Amino acid sequence: MISETYPLASWFLLVNGAAFLLVYALPLTIAPLTWARWFQWEVPEGRADLTVYLGRCTGVLALTIIMLAFRAAPDPVGHLWIFELLAVATGLMVLLHLWGLVRRIQPWTEHLEILLYGAVCAGSIWLWLQLG
Repeated sequence: MISETYPLASWFLLVNGAAFLLVYALPLTIAPLTWARWFQWEVPEGRADLTVYLGRCTGVLALTIIMLAFRAAPDPVGHLWIFELLAVATGLMVLLHLWGLVRRIQPWTEHLEILLYGAVCAGSIWLWLQLG
């Protein structure tokens, strides 16, 4: 599962994939309102069908990216596109979270995610350039 030639890239994909799987993708897919409470979001009272639906959609998108990262881990050079995908996705998440920070519409936990997504974005770009 770990590339003998490019172990750092394999570990990057596996460790980040596992962390995002446990902290974001599975909780959002299975119990989005519980995940929202963990991250200090104010959860709507009453019918929250749309909120649950959108949370689960987000979780499934995250699961898709994670599965692709796991699939690419044994041969990162053969799957350079995964680093580009991760860079774009996490870069856009940085912008999204910065917008929430500027507008003051998100809890403090989301501010911390700017650093997390920024680090994954930087690592993805660095590996993409190193391996390409």
